[in-house]
Amino acid sequence: MCTLSVIIPAYNEEQGISQIMERVLAVRNDLREVGVDRLELLVVDDGSRDRTAEIAHQIAGNNQDVKVVTHSINKGYGGALKTGFSKASGELIGFLDADGTYPPEYFPLLCKEVLKNGTELVIGSRMAGADSQMPVTRRVGNVFFAGLLTLLGWQRITDSASGMRVFRREVLSAIYPLPNGLNLTPVMSTRAVHEGIRMAEVAIPYSERVGRSKLSVIHDGLLFLQSMVWTVMAYNPVRVLGLLGLVGIGAAFLITLGLIISRLSGVMTISPWGVVALFAALVFAVGGISLFSLGATSNYLVSLFYKQTVRQGLFGRPIFFKSVETRFGLIGSLVLFVGMVIGIVSLLLGINGWDIDRIWLYLLGSAMLILVGLQMILYWALMRVLEDLSQREQLINKDLAAF
Repeated sequence: MCTLSVIIPAYNEEQGISQIMERVLAVRNDLREVGVDRLELLVVDDGSRDRTAEIAHQIAGNNQDVKVVTHSINKGYGGALKTGFSKASGELIGFLDADGTYPPEYFPLLCKEVLKNGTELVIGSRMAGADSQMPVTRRVGNVFFAGLLTLLGWQRITDSASGMRVFRREVLSAIYPLPNGLNLTPVMSTRAVHEGIRMAEVAIPYSERVGRSKLSVIHDGLLFLQSMVWTVMAYNPVRVLGLLGLVGIGAAFLITLGLIISRLSGVMTISPWGVVALFAALVFAVGGISLFSLGATSNYLVSLFYKQTVRQGLFGRPIFFKSVETRFGLIGSLVLFVGMVIGIVSLLLGINGWDIDRIWLYLLGSAMLILVGLQMILYWALMRVLEDLSQREQLINKDLAAF
């Protein structure tokens, strides 16, 4: 016997709570057709100051499959959902908002995806092609956050913040801890991607809400961004820091290339804007290498926490671009060597009569390459130590098994 527990978090939703509860209860027959024998409905009143709890109790009546849980104080959207998760008895858990924006009539489709295809978490996507009455500002925000998660997680997601989902109960142990605020859904999506949970999306329509929205586009948008980035950092820091580092390195390369072309064209003096460009190139180069190296090193610390080797990757997902960490020492040595050669040649040219106006750029470039090369070599040495630590337990077991 399969049970679906549907949680509705509600805060001051007296205008729409009865309608959404009745719509959820009306899908019981459709749920049976896809293999869900029982529907449990839990309304979590999150400290409402209106008649939300009273109306919910009236709808529940004596129905044992409908429960109303009341918070004495407001704990937030995520806090209400987590209370519902803890009270749910079903093998499958679903949730949706109390404002009527999400269609409970689509729960059978989401459950079918779980039961028939072995999916662990199904997201009702408002961005996958179905009719949507979502405001333009929120649509743009959802596209941005879905694209960000796709970039950082290497898995295509169209709606990372959807508030209508169905998942298997055992998924909770993998995706916890979750925040108490509105950012629960993007954090859940981000954790699910990095925990290797089998995910799918089902296109759903989206309607205008009943009552006033509690979402602040700017405040909650920044909260979503911060939550997603920090969650990714807890799994794969080089995806965030590495991308930022590569952007810096690329900018430094382009600026340096422009300066070299200008010098080879016979321009010996540098304008005020050229000084700014040169300063930016130095900052971008050293900062970019530092960010990338810090991200790569942090991945080893993460792998130690999860007790997996970096080469295995976390949960079957590779941490690095292929073998990049093994080449850190070699690349750093080459950069250091090139920097020293340029520096030595520039000094010899200066001793032989070249004016400082002709060689200062090369001396500055030499210093930058030497610093970058040393950084890479030092980080490579640190990564080697952390890699040995991450493999220590496996090597011990291998040696013990040899006797």
